[in-house]
Amino acid sequence: MIQIAIFSDVHGNLPALEAVLKDIEQRGIHQKFCLGDLVDFAPWGNEVIERIKSLNTPCLMGNHDERIAFDIPVFPLSKHSQEETEARFIAIDHSKKYINAENKIFLSELPFHLKLNYKVGKRHWDIQLVHSSLTSNDTYLYESETDEVFLSMLEDSKADLIVMGHTHLSFQKQFENKKWAVNCGSVGRSKEENRLASYLILYLTEEKIIPEIIQLSYPIEEVIQKIKESEIPDYYASFLKNDNVLIL
Repeated sequence: MIQIAIFSDVHGNLPALEAVLKDIEQRGIHQKFCLGDLVDFAPWGNEVIERIKSLNTPCLMGNHDERIAFDIPVFPLSKHSQEETEARFIAIDHSKKYINAENKIFLSELPFHLKLNYKVGKRHWDIQLVHSSLTSNDTYLYESETDEVFLSMLEDSKADLIVMGHTHLSFQKQFENKKWAVNCGSVGRSKEENRLASYLILYLTEEKIIPEIIQLSYPIEEVIQKIKESEIPDYYASFLKNDNVLIL
């Protein structure tokens, strides 16, 4: 059996990332991948990038990574409240100022998606990794999407399983053809009610793929305090405390 760890959407939250990495290490999992969005909304953007670099962890380019790497303008999103819109502009501007030049280059060179092939016994498993979809790193695909949306992605990628992040909401869907679409959730800015750090373990046997969502506690009060001490808006501290009204 092969075990693979996949995580996404750290968003500058180093304590949450360390909790996930420690859990992966304790489980003896050697294969790990990140689906992107290393930066924005917590004050350890550079440190998170350096940690990923130090581990040589393959990482995709999330929409926030792309925005910071190439100084892409920020536009309001209709799903956000006025308060979140204002906070988002300030937080992203903070990253643009404080992510150093070397780390911006690293972000700019990240791949858009990755296709993996693992051989277990006589069986080859094809696993497609994306930040949000095959054609965009900024498409919101939720569990409520029709099966056809995910089946089309699986067909286009010729994969047995597709893993995504971006929405910060984990889910697992298996279809009649035994193929899977899985969202691994968010390490550092979960939108799930428990706000725990989330990641995915894939167990590959010759007969089947078994996905398991892992959710971990971490010193969230430390993160809240550090956000309050930084130039990042307190909105994101309140978000982690689950004080905000969540709008998907």
